[in-house]
Amino acid sequence: MSAQNFDQIGLEILQASRNELYLHLPYMDVVLCGLAFRPAEGKTITIATDGETLYFDGSYLAERYLRGRVVCNRIYFHVLLHCMLRHLAKKRGKVSELWDLACDIAVESILDELGYSCIETGYSPARQKVYGELRAEMKVLTAEAIYFYLLRQDLDAYQIARMQRTFLVDDHGLWDMPEREDKERSEQQDENWKNRAEKTQTAMETVLAGQATGGEAILEQIRVAVREDVDYRAFLRRFAVPREVLAMDGDAFDYTYYTYGLRIFGNMPLVEYPETKEEKRIEDFVIAIDTSMSTNGDLVRQFLECTYAILRSTETFTRKVNIYIIQCDDRVRKETAIHDLEDLRRYMDEFELAGGSATDFRPVFQRVAELQAAGAFTALRGLIYFTDGMGAYPGKRPPYDTAFVLLEEPPMTFKMPPWAIRLVLDAAAIERTAKELDLSLDSDIEELPQL
Repeated sequence: MSAQNFDQIGLEILQASRNELYLHLPYMDVVLCGLAFRPAEGKTITIATDGETLYFDGSYLAERYLRGRVVCNRIYFHVLLHCMLRHLAKKRGKVSELWDLACDIAVESILDELGYSCIETGYSPARQKVYGELRAEMKVLTAEAIYFYLLRQDLDAYQIARMQRTFLVDDHGLWDMPEREDKERSEQQDENWKNRAEKTQTAMETVLAGQATGGEAILEQIRVAVREDVDYRAFLRRFAVPREVLAMDGDAFDYTYYTYGLRIFGNMPLVEYPETKEEKRIEDFVIAIDTSMSTNGDLVRQFLECTYAILRSTETFTRKVNIYIIQCDDRVRKETAIHDLEDLRRYMDEFELAGGSATDFRPVFQRVAELQAAGAFTALRGLIYFTDGMGAYPGKRPPYDTAFVLLEEPPMTFKMPPWAIRLVLDAAAIERTAKELDLSLDSDIEELPQL
């Protein structure tokens, strides 16, 4: 059979797969039509995409179709999920083989959970073993979370190759093509897929409201894919309050009267610089740390160092402060009051996680209420809780702003109270912010003005 005939067969197989998937997943219509089909012409010997076109080898698809149309349906949907979850755009700066593997694991975990007959290829003990190990470390199997897990495992070449044989489906070679170095084009392509994912999310939330159809696995990952990058520095500054401090305020100074006085009286200005000015500073504040079994000590330390550097950048430590750091799992394990820079430096040097049980947020709020009653705070503005979001919440809103900083989206079965401010960061965002702020406690101490 000629190559041209195989190209036509491959095209018909993909069109049939798209039609069958649409019948089972109508809320995915925008995504299912997101890629154009084109014969590989040497770009791949299997199936691959650059985010705009799906390149296929007709003989490869024909051979897979002989095994069953479900195999081809799954291959096609696998490629689409890579695009919808923006795996191509997020690859920049990551270890290529680990990122490719993490993306394949994330997508295959979705397909294995959906339970639709059009993509179900049977139970795989090897895959389920990997899923079990990953779910012990994370709640949602996103490519980002899996990638950082694989980095921590320090896998050798044989272990990576074995996992690749278990999860490999498509060719990721086009993800690194020179055309993708066109930044403007790449950003536009990523924006297009983000828009498709947002439309799919809206459709799925409407379809899945109040019922379990298996699509929750996709929806949880879409929410991560369309999440906006968060500026933690700007977020933290919302807890600062305006305070009058002893310093000259050039912004509030009126040069008109100053120069008028010099012109009329020679060396006598009519007004002087204001001796005080208003700045936003964080004074009374609580940082709570979830120390349950789901918490990673290194990430908690990075979070604290990142938070410290941001507070320093707002000039918080040019005078006395009143910050309480509370560690809690199902009860308060450790409480530390920070009143100046030396207290914080000592705390960071000696920091250790205390706990390891289940998660209950209520003891922290009960303890803060006790501190308020005892007069420990003058004007408590807010509390930041570093956690995975899965635990028992207070029954009513506390009399101050409360933000829960999460490393990943919690499962859909966990509902946060409406009064809770939710900020989802990932490990990469914390690391990136840490690098930007140059988190060296020793250098910070040298740069800060003495109290």
